[in-house]
Order: sequence, then structure tokens, then C-alpha cells
Amino acid sequence: MEQELDILDYEGADYMPVHAFESWRVAYLNFADRFTKKGMKYIERHLETDEIFILMKGQATLLMGEACTPVTMEPFKVYNVRKGAWHNILVSEDAKVLVIENDNTSEQNSEYRYF
Repeated sequence: MEQELDILDYEGADYMPVHAFESWRVAYLNFADRFTKKGMKYIERHLETDEIFILMKGQATLLMGEACTPVTMEPFKVYNVRKGAWHNILVSEDAKVLVIENDNTSEQNSEYRYF
């Protein structure tokens, strides 16, 4: 049975992929200074993929569009940020967010708008 099941978790700070399979990956996004109003330096958009966010605990706000319109996340709801949409996320110190996206999502196929 051990070879048929992986149990994955991440309790550290920041964004950390925990599993990738074929064209997709799952990551945890936990508190880090860059996910606070004070520490956020840019918004981003992915040119080849949607990106899924699921709030597991704590509080999180998606910032959408060039105007950074806030969208308060509710636990266990699926938030799909569509390909090409400007976004970033703010999280509380106790937050844990699940992120699902294409495995090849990177700086090479994303754009960043710095403040």
C-alpha cells in the first residue's frame, strides 16, 4: 500500500510545490512577508495556464486585475484565476492555501508588473 499512496504536507513559509504529475502540480502557499500589503512588490499573470487557489485555513484575499480589486476568499471554495488575469494574494499569518496549476508555470511564461 505504501507505494500506492503519497501523503504530502508543508508547514514552512512561502510557496512550495509538493507534487507534480504530467502537466500539473499542487503546491501550498503559506504566510510569507511577500504575501502582505507591506511586502507585496508586484502583481503577476500567467500566459499559459489558469491557476486554482483554495483557502484551507486562516484568511486570504485575492487581488484581481491591474487595479488589485480585493476578493475575500472563503474556506474550501475553488477560486480559478484565468489565464492572462493579473493577480496576487494576501494571506494572514496562520493561512494555508492550496494552489493547483500547470507544472511548467514559471517566470518564462508569466508577466510581472512591479509597484
